[in-house]
Amino acid sequence: MNGVEDGSIVALRRVEARVEPYDWSFATERADEVAEHWAKVSAGKPSMFNGRILLQHRAAIEDGVFQAGYFGADYAAFLAWLGLGLPAPAIRNGFAMAALRAADGAFLLGRMGERTANAGRVYFAAGTPDHEDVLPDGSVDLAGSATRELCEETGLSLDEVVVEQSWDAVIVPGRVAFMRPVRIDLPAEAARALMLERIAAQQEPELSDIVIVRNLADCAGFDMPPFMIAYLAHIFGRQS
Repeated sequence: MNGVEDGSIVALRRVEARVEPYDWSFATERADEVAEHWAKVSAGKPSMFNGRILLQHRAAIEDGVFQAGYFGADYAAFLAWLGLGLPAPAIRNGFAMAALRAADGAFLLGRMGERTANAGRVYFAAGTPDHEDVLPDGSVDLAGSATRELCEETGLSLDEVVVEQSWDAVIVPGRVAFMRPVRIDLPAEAARALMLERIAAQQEPELSDIVIVRNLADCAGFDMPPFMIAYLAHIFGRQS
């Protein structure tokens, strides 16, 4: 994937993504392993749904623009691909995250609830893109995905936040996290209290808690993916 190097964090002017035909051989050739893996990870979690998602099969960065091609796949196949160590051919989960920051500079992250596939993990509101994110012209609306997931998970509305236009791409094996800065004009504790109140009113909340991160040392106490720690280190380092 041209110019897309694992371990890098790249500032972007925009992201251009489209749905394209692609034959993912892993999903068909290892269908039995996919089914076995799904049975294991979904056991005891009846709300887990094997829906269709979008994964990234090509990517390049030119002049601050991330250009990517996406294809449809079953969520079960994606989880099996992760669980089996990212076997060839190379693809990526290219997803958008709302990097929510309070007025006092602290970041606000969600802790995933027990009914989810990533129970206990802590990161920004996000979701692997799916058919809801595809526009009539075939483009993938990653900006819309980030704000939709933020509102669904936290209960916030778009008129309560300010969404910036820039992106940072955090590139790691099998993933590209497109970070979009989002600000809320409240101190972190007040913003957390507001979101917890909204989450408590949801019928099937995805999040069990809102976590406040004021500096990199705060990350040590949470089950946070390495790409999240890398991004926060990048931001805190840039501001020191």
